[in-house]
Amino acid sequence: MDKNSVYETNSFYWDTKGNEYLGAIVLPFYGAFVSEEKCQLFGDVSGKKMLEIGCGNGQSLQYHGEHKASELWAVDISEKQIKKAAQHLKACGLSAKLICSPMEEECGMPVDYFDFVYSIYAIGWTTDLEGTFRRIASYLKKDGVFIFSWSHPIHRCVAAENNRLTFKKCYFDESWYSISLDEGVITLSDRKLSTYVNALAKAGFVIEQMIEQSDDEIMRDDNSEFAQRAKMLPVTFVIKARKL
Repeated sequence: MDKNSVYETNSFYWDTKGNEYLGAIVLPFYGAFVSEEKCQLFGDVSGKKMLEIGCGNGQSLQYHGEHKASELWAVDISEKQIKKAAQHLKACGLSAKLICSPMEEECGMPVDYFDFVYSIYAIGWTTDLEGTFRRIASYLKKDGVFIFSWSHPIHRCVAAENNRLTFKKCYFDESWYSISLDEGVITLSDRKLSTYVNALAKAGFVIEQMIEQSDDEIMRDDNSEFAQRAKMLPVTFVIKARKL
């Protein structure tokens, strides 16, 4: 895996396609069928300094701004997404410090500064999970909280065929691969849950809560194949960890 090639491929996709095809997963939702309103992982953020990893169009920043966070910061690999976020927040009467950079790299972010660092369906784009978690730990104050969500790895391994779920991919395969989407290409790796857990531990975090079940209330009026699959296996996972 060539890190620079992955940067170029993924940033180009988000600059040119992005939300038009993949859509935007934003708070209060952590992903499919999981919500902050039900989980209450953040609690009261009034007066808190917040940093988002992979801010996209800025709607999750808006969510925290409307809940009275004192400072909003974010980093994103895509210049176009940063511009969208800046325009969106300005229209909402909110301000934020937005930085265009890969999450793995030094970008001038203050250290020992934030109360919360969070990432809504973005952390999986990193090419260096352990390095990214170490950086995030450095940004947080002692006892600061890191919350992130991503596609559950088991979801990527299973396909629905003839009303049955069948394995299409080895769960232990973390190799990088490319996907063609709407005349664009993205490059990803499907990491095991243990890879995330062990990387958090190495970075000095303790896990306080992990969520991988779907919310029955959200699924109640959804009869799609995706929802049917979510009743049998997790499609999203969320982890809340605290810096020691």
